[in-house]
Parts: sequence; C-alpha cells; structure tokens
Amino acid sequence: MAAIILTAPLALYSLAPTGPLREGDTVFSSGQQQVRVEKTTADKPNGVDDTCLLDPNSPLIVIHTPNPADDHSIIAEVQGNPANEWPFCPVHAEVSLKNHQMFQKPAVFDSIRELLMGLFNR
Repeated sequence: MAAIILTAPLALYSLAPTGPLREGDTVFSSGQQQVRVEKTTADKPNGVDDTCLLDPNSPLIVIHTPNPADDHSIIAEVQGNPANEWPFCPVHAEVSLKNHQMFQKPAVFDSIRELLMGLFNR
C-alpha cells in the first residue's frame, strides 16, 4: 500500500504532457550537447563564437523562450556542472540551444531503472 502511495505521483508526473516552454522553467540537456555561449560571468569574457559542452541531463533555467522571428533558439542559464573546466559550460553561463537539444522533464522511470540495474549488476 505504501509503495502505491509513493509511486503514484511519479507515475502521474511522468505521464503528464509537457506544457509550453516559459521563462523560468527548468529544462535538461538531451545527451551531451555542444552549445553556443551567449554570456558568461563578469570575470570570464567570451568571444563571439565560443562554445561549450553540456553533460547529459544537465539542468538549465530558461531565460528567453524561442523567438519565431529569430532562429528559434532558446537562451538558458546553466545550473549544473560544478567543475569550471574547458570544454564544459561554466555554472551561470547563458547558452543558446535548440528544442532538440533539451527536454522539459526528467525521465523518472529511466532514472529508477538505471539505479536498480546498477544495484543488481554488482
């Protein structure tokens, strides 16, 4: 009974459709992605063509939603990756990415499956 009570919200969350993308939403990088850096922190100036890598499932906060007049890019602020080593994106850098490079909600059941498989494969 307790298992049903604990897993019901996860099941409902994973089955619910994603809503429209809004500023302030958290999104996650879909696999390892190379993205264009729009703006970094004040102590690290960036050039025009700077790029960096996002780790798989790296959390990002949407700063600007896609503009149909532009190239449909989304500007997001990097929240993960505590290591500030090149080629990885530094924390709080604003990056430009496309819809196919991110997803809105984490795959809850995939994460649980990977955790269980890791435990049983030992």
